[in-house]
Amino acid sequence: MSQNTRTRTVIGWDIGGAHVKAVMLNAAGHVLAANQVYCPLWRGLHELDLAMDIILREFNAENHQVTMTGELADIFPNRHAGVVQIAQFVAQKLFNQKLAGQTPPCNVKFYAGNQGFVGIEGVESNTAEIASMNWLASTQYIAHNVQQGLFIDVGSTTTDIALMRDGKVLVRGFNDATRMQCDELVYTGVVRTPLMALKQKIAFAGQRVNVAAEHFATTADVYTLTGDLAAAENMAETADGADKSIEASARRIARMIGHDAQDAPLSVWRNLACAFKSSQLNLIKQAVLMQISRLDDSQNLQFIGAGAGEFLVRELAKQLGFKYVSVSDFIHAENHAIKTLAQVCFPAYAVAGLGLNS
Repeated sequence: MSQNTRTRTVIGWDIGGAHVKAVMLNAAGHVLAANQVYCPLWRGLHELDLAMDIILREFNAENHQVTMTGELADIFPNRHAGVVQIAQFVAQKLFNQKLAGQTPPCNVKFYAGNQGFVGIEGVESNTAEIASMNWLASTQYIAHNVQQGLFIDVGSTTTDIALMRDGKVLVRGFNDATRMQCDELVYTGVVRTPLMALKQKIAFAGQRVNVAAEHFATTADVYTLTGDLAAAENMAETADGADKSIEASARRIARMIGHDAQDAPLSVWRNLACAFKSSQLNLIKQAVLMQISRLDDSQNLQFIGAGAGEFLVRELAKQLGFKYVSVSDFIHAENHAIKTLAQVCFPAYAVAGLGLNS
């Protein structure tokens, strides 16, 4: 890639607590590359170093736009410290790449929500605006193209829900505490959520049985058995550290109700997975209905689905009778495989796009 080409590109980064996502755009906003790398940040900043190395072997640009949720990792004493340490690490990492001659002089900006973008010098005084704002980057990017929409991003760990109308994002919360209370942030996702968080009792073999309050299985096991979760999306470690096969998922999900997988045919454990899926879908549905209740007229409302659990948003739209639009419709890419990756990494795509227009 020539120097001239690099200076016209931007990389959007979404630094999470379990994954790092990156999307590279050209000056016209078209996707050149996208990637998602597993990054268990709770183990230390060296995990972020490794993840960024993987991405920077493929990506090369002068401009970098960064959003994050990784400040929630428990290696940090609080959100403020997490934002500052991640921002300093990312800026230094990219600067070191420049010194090594791998990139041109870099311009690194951090997304601060309604404050726009700030440089590294402005991070410490804007940590509250930077912390966990990737959802706002996504919704701000989409909002000007939607008359009335409900953005629902079901990720590996959480679900973000935001109303949009006439180019504006109509949310009540701008921090995790408020968003959780307003049902705009639901702590449930399709990979890392422990099944004990979905239901205390579950339908099984014609009965309602108790669910063990143990970290025996996660939602990744559910969607492995239902066939909804793509293998590329299942990057997190399993609850028992074992493999991610259908048989292993059945073994883990059986433990949730006090059984071994050998106690019943595989079809029985698939049925149990479907019951857990229904429970999670209902959790998200209740939060969605709360947002819809704020509207005077929802007739023209459309659901916009994103994230690894986009399939759940599609099902919800069908159940509730609303038009469904995939977030992929907002992504400009000529290559289908790259577009699919950018879809998974949509906050990174959005923050890059916002950066191009800032």
